[in-house]
Amino acid sequence: MNHADGTETDECASDGDALRPEGPPEQMLAAREELTPMLSQYLELCEAHPDALVVFQVGDFYEAFCEAAEEMARVCEVTLTKREDSTGTYPMAGIPIDNAASYLEALLESGYRVAVADQVEDASEASGLVDRAVTQVITPGTVVDDELLTDATATYLGAVAGSGEEAALATVDVSTGECQVTSGSDHQIREEVDRLAPAELLVAPDAPDFDPEYEVMVTDADGSDFALDAARETLSRYVSAPDAVVPNGVELRAVGGLLAYAEYTQGDDGPLSYVSRVRRYDPDRSLRLDATAIRSLELFDSRSPSGGHTLVDVVDETACALGRRRLTAWLRRPSVDEGEIRRRHDAVGELLDRPLARETLRDHLSTVYDLERLVSRVSRERANARDLRALKTTLDAVPEVKAALSDVETETLCDLRDSLDELADVRELVDDAIRPDPPQEITEGDVIREGFDAELDDVRATEREGREWVAELEERERDRTGIDSLDVGYNQVHGYYIEVTNPNLDRVPDDYTRRQTLKNSERFYTPELKRREDEILSAAERADALEYEVFTRVRASVAEEVERLQSVAESLATLDVLTAFAAVAAGHDYVRPEMGADAVRIEAGRHPVVERTQDEFVPNPADFSAGHVAVVTGPNMSGKSTYMRQVALVCILAQAGSFVPAREAHLPILDRIFTRVGASDDIAGGQSTFMREMAELTDILHDATEDSLVLLDEVGRGTSTTDGLAIARATTEFVHDEVGATTLFATHYHDLTALGESLPNAFNLHFTVEKTEREGEEPEVTFLHRVADGASSSSYGVEVAQLAGVPDAVVDRAREFIGESESDSGTTSDAATTPTDGESDTHAENQLRTNGRTDDGAEPRDDDSPDGTLAAYVDGIEPDDGRGETTATEREILDEIRSLDVAGTTPLEALNTLDRLRQRLDDGD
Repeated sequence: MNHADGTETDECASDGDALRPEGPPEQMLAAREELTPMLSQYLELCEAHPDALVVFQVGDFYEAFCEAAEEMARVCEVTLTKREDSTGTYPMAGIPIDNAASYLEALLESGYRVAVADQVEDASEASGLVDRAVTQVITPGTVVDDELLTDATATYLGAVAGSGEEAALATVDVSTGECQVTSGSDHQIREEVDRLAPAELLVAPDAPDFDPEYEVMVTDADGSDFALDAARETLSRYVSAPDAVVPNGVELRAVGGLLAYAEYTQGDDGPLSYVSRVRRYDPDRSLRLDATAIRSLELFDSRSPSGGHTLVDVVDETACALGRRRLTAWLRRPSVDEGEIRRRHDAVGELLDRPLARETLRDHLSTVYDLERLVSRVSRERANARDLRALKTTLDAVPEVKAALSDVETETLCDLRDSLDELADVRELVDDAIRPDPPQEITEGDVIREGFDAELDDVRATEREGREWVAELEERERDRTGIDSLDVGYNQVHGYYIEVTNPNLDRVPDDYTRRQTLKNSERFYTPELKRREDEILSAAERADALEYEVFTRVRASVAEEVERLQSVAESLATLDVLTAFAAVAAGHDYVRPEMGADAVRIEAGRHPVVERTQDEFVPNPADFSAGHVAVVTGPNMSGKSTYMRQVALVCILAQAGSFVPAREAHLPILDRIFTRVGASDDIAGGQSTFMREMAELTDILHDATEDSLVLLDEVGRGTSTTDGLAIARATTEFVHDEVGATTLFATHYHDLTALGESLPNAFNLHFTVEKTEREGEEPEVTFLHRVADGASSSSYGVEVAQLAGVPDAVVDRAREFIGESESDSGTTSDAATTPTDGESDTHAENQLRTNGRTDDGAEPRDDDSPDGTLAAYVDGIEPDDGRGETTATEREILDEIRSLDVAGTTPLEALNTLDRLRQRLDDGD
């Protein structure tokens, strides 16, 4: 490969883990006085951007030198070459400008900022060294190129200021201009950072140290930009009254420092004009989903190592990029405004009932380009002619969309229709000015339509007439000279010429002047041809320059309509999501949920993701009318986790504005959803699986309210059985008594099912199993994935192990251990008592009181009662010490056992009581 300066690359590449460049290259600093002008220019740019890797335009390549070159070669996997001059030899590496995006992406993913230094002077007009300047600092949070962005999600740059109870988070999507700010305590801001997941986070000097739960570039920001006066001055370039728009001082500091950094990265001397609206928001005005819940519920990313479907995947039937980003935003932040939720449901319902209008809308929306990002490029003066034509195509769809909404009735659809500005003036301007299929480059002509600019038309006419004269010259000269092989041609070095072969040179007229001698011919020109050449080339050059001037004027005129264009983009995005929700409801049998209920009641609910990936899905109800805490038991692989997530996803979809996968749903307005699901650790952060579990549990118990939904899966399983059961029980009681949140608690601690019977607002659910007995064979277990009232008595762990392919010897030995354990304890296999699909197993029939008795007064004799064995022992059965009589001490102990509140006794208390009673027996003996 050859670089633009003619240097050939060699085969040596950097194979060491060179340190990331910090500041100017040391090799250059050492020889600063002797550097060539170009390397001296590169060093100056490095000094001005010490925190970035500087890439430097040299012809058609971006080059880096010294340590930066070694880093670029290693990360981008390009060949490391060298540059030699009078001062020595320097490592050098380059990436092609036309294909720079993939290399820049590799640098960003490796944690670099990249300062892009472009030639800002025409090389043909430069006297000496071409002037270069950093036109953009590319960081993970400030990318604007389409190749580095995804359509479906916003790429946020975040900034945090303040601490304690007065902290703030501001975010901006530099590619669209969306800017927002909020404030709260340190804990709330940390949670908001993890929820929004900015690609880059600026941390002001007074902010606490941040260690987000996801991969992010954290930047210690320049404190001067976050000073109140400086921030107010920055924000004043975007809004007329900064203190009125952002009255909170810490919020003002955060957003001011954020926008100052955004301006720096975009190489702009002034404000980012497309950041036209700065909005304050309150996280409590939406259903709050922390990073743990978003991850556990797989809203946007699958937890499966091999990938898999997510919630956004299965409900994304949007037609354009605007809608895809809005859908993601609504799912990340569902509404808690009952009126707003109902209005969205009304709109979805009308679109569902009118399939022709819905499909017409989808057809027109599919022609819409990414208007938000187009407007951003127009405002930053980086849009080309094709971008303007794409903008015009998008605006052409607006009248068609309005026509499709002409007779809608619901409030939201009527408001959207009325808010759609057709922007006829902008459409006409672009259509009149820009050719229908313009070239990519805006400096090479053929961009502006004929008839738009009179001066440009005159210059083009001159050029055209000259070219027509030249085109006719060949025939005229052949007739005049009688040379049939005479040709008229053009090249960039010698211009226009008349070429005559050697055998015909004796017929060349006297007015021909020799221009070039070739092996078999001579090239000539005439005074008239020379005059026409100068005229044509001058006109062509002038036309290109005029075209560029006209184009920039048109682009600037469009940029003046930023707010109108952004308003249209917002309306189209909202309409696209509502139309997508209706399409999903129509295609997958979703129903409208009734909002504002006093408890979650779902009939025949379905998991929106799992049902798409399985041939058959068993719907299940969820009814919290009788209590707000459900203790869910059942075998492994029976569907407990799917069921719990299913309830949460139905609630999220409903509050986002979608219909839901169920036969019927009555739902309250939730304020938060918490999840403690699955096992994970944070070794780098010094947290074991159990410690992380307890940290998540702590957040839930501190922050959940009676309007929250809490999913708890296997709390306490990361420690000893005694400790784990104690924690699980105490957690259940605390959620029941103190928090009051709607709670699904899945557990294999069957002792906890006693709480489902003893606590007034708790109940038991279990997943049913069908067990088939065949003579001479091991019983066959079938998981029915169906939820029923009451408690399960077994987890069927051995059976699941067998299904997973565990060797038979291990499975058989495990069964032996179970048999020995049951024999020692005097019990039988609890698997045999698990209710099957045909058994009567209602909540009322299985309800046990704290004294161990059933509703009819009979003592329980099966293992579904956690204290069944003990009750059977103490209920009228006197121990036999071999003497045929019971001692007074033994009778006292039996009386004490009978009086125990078994369901209200913790495992540790029970062990202590048993030890004390055993000691009394020993002492009595």
